[in-house]
Amino acid sequence: MNIQPLADRVLIEPAPSETRTAGGLYIPDTAKEKPLQGTVLAAGKGTKDEEMVLKAGDKVLYGKYAGTEIEFEGNKYLIMRQSDVVAILA
Repeated sequence: MNIQPLADRVLIEPAPSETRTAGGLYIPDTAKEKPLQGTVLAAGKGTKDEEMVLKAGDKVLYGKYAGTEIEFEGNKYLIMRQSDVVAILA
């Protein structure tokens, strides 16, 4: 990965959106919910006031409107502050 977040920011690859319901119905793009979980691909070193607890490979939950969407080499990612991450999934 050629993107390295700075300070207390993390780079997250969002989990793919569901394309079908449990009953097998197709969900169009306009009705899909934005995924609220993803995988940390890279993390900054933290700040003097906040230690970085997230690391590459962590599966996390984050807020619905958290982060900034970026597109790099045809893939979509989110960059957000560590404080925008709600939980680490075990």
